[in-house]
Amino acid sequence: MLALTPKQIVSELDRYIVGQDDAKRSVAIALRNRYRRNRLPKDIRDEITPKNIIMSGPTGVGKTEIARRIAKITGAPFVKVEATKFTEVGYVGRDVDSMVRDLVEASIRLVREEKRAQLQDKLDRTAKNRLIDIILPLRKPKENETLEERRAIVTDDLDRGVLEDYIIELEVEDKPAGMNAEVPGQPEISMGDLLGGLMPKKTKKRRMPVKEARKIIEQQELDKLLDNDAVVSLALERAEQDGIIFIDEIDKIAIGTQGQGPNVSREGVQRDILPIVEGCTVNTKYGPISTDYILFIAAGAFHVSKISDLIPELQGRFPLRVELKPLTVEDLKRILVSTDNSLVGQYTHILEVDNAHLTFTQEALEILARHAFEANEFDENIGARRLVAVMEKLLDEVAFDADGEERNITVDAEFVIKRLGEGAAKRNLDRYIL
Repeated sequence: MLALTPKQIVSELDRYIVGQDDAKRSVAIALRNRYRRNRLPKDIRDEITPKNIIMSGPTGVGKTEIARRIAKITGAPFVKVEATKFTEVGYVGRDVDSMVRDLVEASIRLVREEKRAQLQDKLDRTAKNRLIDIILPLRKPKENETLEERRAIVTDDLDRGVLEDYIIELEVEDKPAGMNAEVPGQPEISMGDLLGGLMPKKTKKRRMPVKEARKIIEQQELDKLLDNDAVVSLALERAEQDGIIFIDEIDKIAIGTQGQGPNVSREGVQRDILPIVEGCTVNTKYGPISTDYILFIAAGAFHVSKISDLIPELQGRFPLRVELKPLTVEDLKRILVSTDNSLVGQYTHILEVDNAHLTFTQEALEILARHAFEANEFDENIGARRLVAVMEKLLDEVAFDADGEERNITVDAEFVIKRLGEGAAKRNLDRYIL
């Protein structure tokens, strides 16, 4: 896990998420505490467990985005799951243990990618040499051209990227489609896992461009260089000690006031989640994994239900509660322009491909933010996602007319009002006039 301080983590989150300081602080402290715990003597470290977090707030205010960014900045095994996908034991659907199995898979991918980065120079050299050996016999030699000269020409062409679409044949492992079928009652194990060691590996020749062949050759070489047992052992340890599971839509499994209808297995799912969050051992195809030190972050809108509608035992497993605030007009304006990869920046870049150059005035941004805010107030509140719908409507005609011809478009107040009308409030009140 990266040794970022809480202030550095919050600063990183500020680049992508507007406001929600309480949520950012709680997450930053929880992540830093993982790092602090790992620096303690083992006897003390074993007694310290993560303080799980539950976030509540309207949709579109940054709960899921915080989860996405955590995954990128921590360098820790991370998985995001939706509580609505799970069913109680005995019902058709995924059991809650699968979230831990998913974390192990994510940890293995993470470790492999780290090892790959360390070996990348060697993989590049190996792939390049193999590609040269494959391409060389396919090219007709010129008169009086030596093998060294031909090899130098192919090497130069590969370096310059002119052979990326050149079609070659490569031997790859032949994996029958049926081998990916799941074993009944053991969804984490496929038929290939059970029978793979009993059957000899078959290969077949496939035609593909050089750019695709390079990836396959690098993967084949990586498989040869890596000790798979060591990778799995390290991945299991990383998942146990540094793993983070983000449970989204947890409000959808809260019982609420009505105790009928679709609630038939909701309490059962909550009770199945209990031992995992509290700490237990889950069996995976790579071996058992303890959940004692995994950090759980839950989130939900809690429009219909409340956190108190979760069963008391589950509430107790999430001691830290953070409420995310609805977005203001100023927040929406900052989301439009102030964040990395902001919406205005995205639309500007994508239209510049067709030589349509956008310029937004401050007044136009203010009207756009207010329009989205009013639409959220008078219609369903979907938070920052409303801005996407507003921007699509605003630039629909511009995107349609962009054909490569050089154009400069200034998006000012007049432009916005012409495309969107005078405001969401007036538009929504009109329907009540007889």
